[in-house]
Amino acid sequence: MPRRVLIAALCAVIVICTSPAAAAGWRHRITDAIGGRSVGVSVRLDGDLLYTHADRARRVPASNQKLLMTMALLGRKSTRYRIPTLATVVRGSVEDGVITGDLWLLGRGDPSVTAGGSFARSLPFEPTRLGELARRIKKAGIERVTGRVIGATSYFAHDWYATGWKPEFPAEQVPMPTALTFNGNRAGDFHYADPERRAAVGLTKRLRDLGIRVRRRGEQGPAPAALRTIAKVRSRTLATLLQHTNRHSSNFFAEVLGKRLGVEAYGRPGTIGKGAQAIAAFAALRHVKLVAYDSSGLSYSNRVSPRGMAKLLASVEDQEWIGALRKTLPTGDQGTLDDRLSNIRIRAKTGTLERISTLSGWVWLKKLDTWCAFSIMSRGMSKDVAADLEDRIVRILSNAARG
Repeated sequence: MPRRVLIAALCAVIVICTSPAAAAGWRHRITDAIGGRSVGVSVRLDGDLLYTHADRARRVPASNQKLLMTMALLGRKSTRYRIPTLATVVRGSVEDGVITGDLWLLGRGDPSVTAGGSFARSLPFEPTRLGELARRIKKAGIERVTGRVIGATSYFAHDWYATGWKPEFPAEQVPMPTALTFNGNRAGDFHYADPERRAAVGLTKRLRDLGIRVRRRGEQGPAPAALRTIAKVRSRTLATLLQHTNRHSSNFFAEVLGKRLGVEAYGRPGTIGKGAQAIAAFAALRHVKLVAYDSSGLSYSNRVSPRGMAKLLASVEDQEWIGALRKTLPTGDQGTLDDRLSNIRIRAKTGTLERISTLSGWVWLKKLDTWCAFSIMSRGMSKDVAADLEDRIVRILSNAARG
């Protein structure tokens, strides 16, 4: 081949490989992978749309709702915040180490309160232990309680259902979300409706084990006003609690923390509806319209578009808590992404309901050395088929370029 012909051919190859059409080949691969399936995809880089496919229609986010709740809560509370559990008394009822009347046990939305056992062992972090609270009560000089320990029921409402939930969800998918929790508010597969009483009974036992006399059996009820704190314990950091919520997709943690979000936004009592309202308000401030009924994503009536989800993710990238937010999400081969996306730098939340699958978060663009926000939402496929498609899209994205 003549030299000038060879040079011309090489130049043509260079032009083709560096042309916008060639650089955009990854987009075509994503579109081809989707085919005719009901899938919405939205990708943002530095706030700008990098790729879209049917991303305007609002879809059921499933457990991507937990990611929305997490952002809304971190917008109000520090990642270092620790939720207290309090031992309190009526003012003036303590004299010479004796509580005349009742000892009130108050929760403020810590989902990890425990007396030990299988629940404590199941958590990947040190939970809040009633035994430690009992020791602090003893250290405060308390020797006797003439009444009983009472678990307060008034900081959160006892609502246990949301629009769009299947009737069996309270019994099968999420224990009652209360302000004062106890061992995950469940015994084996049984979700109980009196966690405050059980917590009071548990604290009573630990006080007696320490030699503190408590006259009567633990109970539950609405707390009176003007209580004075004599001892308290605090949860792990909010970042740690949210990490468990998102990496393991805990419906219980999500609804308890969602009610706490509701209190922060709209005052007591915390309710599932207030938490959902706060999520919608968080989105509205960032010019995203969504429909929210819970914090866990169990509701089939929740709605957000992939475009809206990706826009919200991109909107918080300048927040000081963005690093902590990403760390709450699983990476490849971790948590709900176990056996998925190995060797891919990703932080994303999965979501699954019947014939519905979602994956939203951030993936690292190797060619651009930066994160991009993405959201993938589908319906009508089995979970295995949907997950395979999500993983294929993410792997293509990881090699994407801007052009």
